[in-house]
This record gives sequence, C-alpha cells and structure tokens, in this order.
Amino acid sequence: MEIPLWEIVNVDQTLVQNKIWEIINNTIAQKILLVLICVSLFWKMIRYMCGLLHQEKEPVTVLVTGAAGQIGYALVAMIARGAMLGPNQPVILHMLDIEPAAEALKGVKMELMDAALPLLRGIVASTDVAEACKGVNIAVMLGGFPRKEGMERKDVMSKNVSIYKAQASALEKHAAADCKVLVVANPANTNALILKEFAPSIPDKNITCLTRLDHNRALAQISERTKVHITDVKNVIIWGNHSSTQYPDVNHATVQEKPVREVVGDDEWLNNDFIATVQQRGAAIIKARKLSSALSAASSACDHIRDWVLGTPKGSWVSMGVYSDGSYDIQPGLIYSFPVTCEKGEWSIVQGLEIDAFSREKMDKTAQELIEEKELAKSCLH
Repeated sequence: MEIPLWEIVNVDQTLVQNKIWEIINNTIAQKILLVLICVSLFWKMIRYMCGLLHQEKEPVTVLVTGAAGQIGYALVAMIARGAMLGPNQPVILHMLDIEPAAEALKGVKMELMDAALPLLRGIVASTDVAEACKGVNIAVMLGGFPRKEGMERKDVMSKNVSIYKAQASALEKHAAADCKVLVVANPANTNALILKEFAPSIPDKNITCLTRLDHNRALAQISERTKVHITDVKNVIIWGNHSSTQYPDVNHATVQEKPVREVVGDDEWLNNDFIATVQQRGAAIIKARKLSSALSAASSACDHIRDWVLGTPKGSWVSMGVYSDGSYDIQPGLIYSFPVTCEKGEWSIVQGLEIDAFSREKMDKTAQELIEEKELAKSCLH
C-alpha cells in the first residue's frame, strides 16, 4: 500500500520541526547554563574582593614618649581611635615615661583598656626605654625637659641632649628599620637634630619635627579673618624653627582658590599682627588656660603623621620640620620647616616658590637661630 506523498511531507516536516525545537531548546539551555556560571563566578569574585577589603591589616606599633603628660594623654586616645593612621589600621601602643610618672602611666593604660577601642591591639606602658622602643614603626617624641624659671638656654639644652641621646640610642638598637620619627618636645628642631646624630641608621628623611601645629594655627587665623571654613584655606607655609622666630608665610596661600592677600585685602595685618599672633599663640594659650597647648598639639601630631604616611591631598602642601638639603638657600644639615608634599610614605620639599625680600629676611632670621641652637647643642655634647 502506497503512502500518499503529502503524508510523507507532513512527517518530514514534523521531524524537522522537532529537530529545530530540540536545537533551540538545547541552545537556550546552554545560554541559561552559561549565564548561571557567569553569575556564580561574578558572585565569587565579589565575595573575594569584599574579603580583601575587610582583611585586617597588620598592626602598626606606635611609640609615644612622655605619654603620661598632657599631650600624651590626649594623643594616645586619638591614635587608638584611628585619627593618626586611618579608621582601618590596627595599632599597638608603646608608651614611655620617666619613673616618677610610672603610676600615672599605669592609669593611662587602664583608661585605654576601659575605652574598649577596636583598633587597639596591644599596649605596652614602660619606664624602660629599650622595652618601649622595641619594634616600633612610628615614634612620637613628646618627652623632654621644659625650660623653667631662671634656667639658661644652655642648661635646658644640656638636659635635652642627655634625654635625646639616650632615646636615639634605644631607637637605633630596637626600632624597626623603617621607623618614622616625629619630635614634638621643644626645642623640637634641635632635639630632632640630636636624635639624628645618635641614631645614624635611621634615614635622614625619617626624622622630622612638628611645625604642623603652627601651620594649623595660621590656617585658623586666615579662616577666622576671611569668615570661610578652614578647609577653604590652603597652602600657608611655616618656615624655620618651631619658636617665636618662625615665619608664617601666606604669599602662596589661597582662600577658595583665590590668593590670600587679595581676599584679605590688608597687607599691614598680614605682615604684622597675623605673623605675631601665630608666633605667640602658644604663649597666649598658656596665659588663658594656665597650661600649655595639649589638645591642638596632639591633633597636629596626628595630622603630621597621617599626611606623611597616607599622603597629602593633590594640589596642597603642609609644613614639616625636615632635614635641609639646601633648598631655598637654607644651610644643609639643619632641621628646618619647609612646605612639603607627601606620597607613599615619603615627603618632598615643594620647589620653585618665589621668595620676596620680606620673606627672605624672615627665613634667614629663623635659620640663624637654628644654627645657634645647633652650635649650643654641640657644645653640650662635648
């Protein structure tokens, strides 16, 4: 019996259609499978990246000398809260003070423990300089001998030479090889120079002193005068010594991207009262509160280290007391405050700024004071 042609054609068409649907279904299934695989891989990548972001960093060990004092008491809490190294950087605090302050130091340690600070991974409170300096990555030197009534400059310098010689030797022997040092205790510039002398293995660029407090004071004065937020004031400079001879310079500073001199419109104030106010601010605070600057000094120390380690914002510079390389005709070998930018843990002196005759005189005057302090320190050593 013959099968009609039209039935054969229908059967073939049905087979073809079934085959086509089979192919289409297989293709769709393959695409769906491929999409699911891609989504799965993408999700795994996201989880991996999130894991990297939340991966805990190794703790940084920070030494604070004179930790039981006013500045130290304010500073250690700021460090432990992330104000110095950022909100994701765990820290181990090493606190050093003299034997008569041992009980007060113990009390500071107790308070740090009671604060239950998440970033704080360990505390060492000691009167032993070798123990305190062991393995430190950052050292903030607050401890020093203050000048007392009736004391000659040489007497004060002699005391500080002895202190910084001992602490420098301990850092030389026990600190991490890449240890960064910030000297705060006065005379800060020359104390830093003494420390450098007795810790020769610490690179010159790793020993600095604090002039960020003066820098911040200058920003605050301009902010108040121009009635703008302090973040709108940029690129003031503190040249020279952390003393009453320092030179707060606004010739390259801006307020909301406009030159400070143009915005203020009062050169008489900028060249006289402004400079004197910044130079004498520490004395004014002592007169007002009967104690020296502590909160602002601690905050400025955090600012100094944070910008040094994490970098300065693009287009901005800060002031740091650093080892002079002869820039701006400042005698090499002094610890002198310059405008600097920081990147990847390294500072660089800002070059090419125009220096007028007024600024030159002020810069040379404060440099001369540092030269005299250096000679006085040498005479104490001998």
